[in-house]
Amino acid sequence: MKNTHSPFQRKRQKYVLLTSLLLLLCNWAGWAQTSSIRLIDQDTQSLIQNAGFQYGHQSGNSGEDGTIAIVPDQESTLIISHLQYGKQEFSALIVAQAVKAGFLAIETQTHLLQPVVYMQIHQSAGEKVSKDFQSADILEHDAGHLLDQFMGIASIRKSGAYGFDPVIRGFKYDQVNLVIDGVQGATAGCPNRMDPSSSQVPMNMINQAEVVKGPYSLRYGNAFGGTVNFKSAGFEFTDKSKLGARLSSSYETNGAVSRNEALVNYSNQLTNLKLFGSYATGDDYQDGEGLTVPANFNRRNVGGKLGFKLSDSQQLSAMVANNHAEDVDFPTLPMDLRKDDTWLFNLGHQAQFSGHSLNNWETRLYATKVHHVMDNYDKVISPRTVDAITVAQTRNFGGRTELQFNFAQSFLYAGADVRVEKAEGERQRTMLMGSNAGMTMTDNVWQDAQISKSGVFAEYHLPGDSYQLVFSGRLELNHAEANNPDSNFADLYDGDLKSDLVNPAFSLGGTRQITNRFSAGLWFGLAQRSPGLAERYINYFPIGVDPYELVGNPNLKAETNKQIDLVLSWKSEQTNINLNAFSAFIGNYISSEIREDLSPRMASAPGVRQYINIDQALHSGFELNWKQLFGQHLQQQSELAYTYGKNKDSGEALPEIPPMEFRYRLMGTFLQQRLQAEISYRHSFKQDRIAESYGENETPAFDVVDLKASYRITPAISFRTGVNNLLDEAYYEHLSRNMNGSTRPLYSPGRNFYFALAFNFL
Repeated sequence: MKNTHSPFQRKRQKYVLLTSLLLLLCNWAGWAQTSSIRLIDQDTQSLIQNAGFQYGHQSGNSGEDGTIAIVPDQESTLIISHLQYGKQEFSALIVAQAVKAGFLAIETQTHLLQPVVYMQIHQSAGEKVSKDFQSADILEHDAGHLLDQFMGIASIRKSGAYGFDPVIRGFKYDQVNLVIDGVQGATAGCPNRMDPSSSQVPMNMINQAEVVKGPYSLRYGNAFGGTVNFKSAGFEFTDKSKLGARLSSSYETNGAVSRNEALVNYSNQLTNLKLFGSYATGDDYQDGEGLTVPANFNRRNVGGKLGFKLSDSQQLSAMVANNHAEDVDFPTLPMDLRKDDTWLFNLGHQAQFSGHSLNNWETRLYATKVHHVMDNYDKVISPRTVDAITVAQTRNFGGRTELQFNFAQSFLYAGADVRVEKAEGERQRTMLMGSNAGMTMTDNVWQDAQISKSGVFAEYHLPGDSYQLVFSGRLELNHAEANNPDSNFADLYDGDLKSDLVNPAFSLGGTRQITNRFSAGLWFGLAQRSPGLAERYINYFPIGVDPYELVGNPNLKAETNKQIDLVLSWKSEQTNINLNAFSAFIGNYISSEIREDLSPRMASAPGVRQYINIDQALHSGFELNWKQLFGQHLQQQSELAYTYGKNKDSGEALPEIPPMEFRYRLMGTFLQQRLQAEISYRHSFKQDRIAESYGENETPAFDVVDLKASYRITPAISFRTGVNNLLDEAYYEHLSRNMNGSTRPLYSPGRNFYFALAFNFL
């Protein structure tokens, strides 16, 4: 057939075809461009890190800044998987809206959680989305005090203002694994733990605290009784150079406590630098009876965190921080803290991969150095028979590497870590009275002890439409030795002071959505913990509840914890009720017994205790939480927590178990969320289950009422005020120690007004 088209028509058809092809290619190129979506929590606006995603044939995980990178195709759905948020699917339309907005808000799926709770602390540096004010944003110089806000957590208090040592469901000290960014820790230089690891956390660089109750999170170390992971703010890289700052200050009337913190943030395409600092000071306070409690403290912190973007998929990070405390009163101890100087170093590398099962590889190296000095020079002692000073140093260093694999229907973490902790120090005693007056005696407190831990771990997640299963395992080698042993100590054990133990740990559990509103979870964990430095090598030092001196035991067996948690949750539009019941069966529980054949070093000690293992102990209890919304402006929250502890060998209660506690909060939001107000009530029940053989006394019940309010003056300026202990109740916590040389406990502050002002130009 003859072609009837003219040359002009044929030429025009070619142009039309070419133009259509170009338009199609342009459209495809536009969609082929990589788009970034930042994942944020719907309620707290915090960044969601390490969330796995599946988008068509693309997969990966969110980085420290909560960002995922995808090539939109207008058809695929986006699947997000995360322990805190479960497995959620988002339609192509929602993905398109998220690409345009630059972020995707995700709701917490409480029915998919392990026995784990999260607390948002500070807004991330550079974060643009608005954030409601949280009660946890109040300036804190001590992370242990902040953790008291968690249900089921209390703290051992030897000072009214410093060094709060967290206790999770009755587990304490080395039974609790406390880390920064999943790896870094610190060993207390003070044998009496004036400076626990919680006191070394640079709080103004932390934006979230993650607490796992029980031996269910084995990625971050030996999680025997629980893990506390303080997560620092992630990095943000910007197309253009950007400079921002934050400044906060608060003042408390009872004790003249002043807290101040500042942060400067600079970012561009390749770097993000954060410089931070804080300064807090306080004086003696008045308790509810009007008596003065020594509580002087002075603490400052400075540091910096640098992120460097090697490529779109790799980045380096470095952090350096210095904490310095001086002249801190510890009225329950024989000495006060004179100086505590700590350096923290952290280096990290993160690489993300696409198109492979391996999605993320993260490695961190760390080192911590503590120099601690304490003395009794300012103690009022009558008669004064001895001047004593202790100078101690501890070192922590190690590293951790972890791989994350995302499969079609599951994901896996696998890695290894190494941790080394060392402690050395001496106590000098200058005799002031008697036949030895003028003589100076030296005690080898820590014996240059060292513990090395090497471990491998894996954690496998299998999320489904209405369930989630988690399998976790860990194997750790633990080696301990004393490099400079005291001769008398070595004679107790015939010179055999080394210890090598293998610690396996395993946990499995799952949750299931039974109905639209009701879900249930069951978790089982088995963990083994080697004794710590003090339990193995402390050399005649009073570090327990009573004034007896304690002597370590390098022949201790490893503790074992077989724990089970049942988690029930009921959730509707306005109501959320959660019940977590648990039982922990502990074998080879590390305790102590009085040795009549040993003599104490100090005349003030009535005798000597030696660390021993007891066959069986039990921790059991529950935590009940009820949240209720009343319209758009009011909500209430009620909490009830109880832990029961028993020495099954003797039948006596375990020492330092907090009593049952009830908390209630009524919160209101007004003036388009610019004004927030809250009244809270706390009732601590009487604790009459005590360990009399350890010098414990009953603690009476008490009630405390607090009021607080915050007002956002401008998007960048906020004001906060409140009063703690409104009714001026005279009370003390069960875990507060008695005043040194007295039977009177350490009472908490009486009525206390506070004011805070914050400027945020990040």
